[in-house]
Amino acid sequence: IVESVGEGVTELVPGDHVLPVFTGECKDCAHCKSEESNLCDLLRINVDRGVMIGDGQSRFTINGKPIFHFVGTSTFSEYTIIHVGCLAKINPEAPLDKVCVLSCGISTGLGATLNVAKPKKGSTVAIFGLGAVGLAAMEGARMAGASRIIGVDLNPAKYEQAKKFGCTDFVNPKD
Repeated sequence: IVESVGEGVTELVPGDHVLPVFTGECKDCAHCKSEESNLCDLLRINVDRGVMIGDGQSRFTINGKPIFHFVGTSTFSEYTIIHVGCLAKINPEAPLDKVCVLSCGISTGLGATLNVAKPKKGSTVAIFGLGAVGLAAMEGARMAGASRIIGVDLNPAKYEQAKKFGCTDFVNPKD
């Protein structure tokens, strides 16, 4: 939930509900305007940056020493400071404890399948790892019309859940 906004931010107001996203969008660069990529020139994931883009400074400290931002979002902290392009405004009635998986797991898996892999109708697809990202990728393969979707995971108990997302076959590499 937005607590406050910085100078020049007009898209959000305090009280807005948002989801942080690692791959933000400035909405101006060639990648943001493209239908083929969202690897924003300004806000793409940069694990080495650790500071705010505008002034190159960290907004976090402990005992007077800077703590660097994690992947531009620092979502492992109770409060964070994020570039407005790395936030997606959501309906305030959406339950935050449920929609939080949309911020990374579902958008990553579904997006990778539908926007990058782009399986053709009738294809065979294998998904390695059946956590949130893997299940979302599996749902994307199902939506794209893949006829055979192979789930690969070390935990055989995940097969039952994976069936709900279109898994037709399961492989445990230990077997």
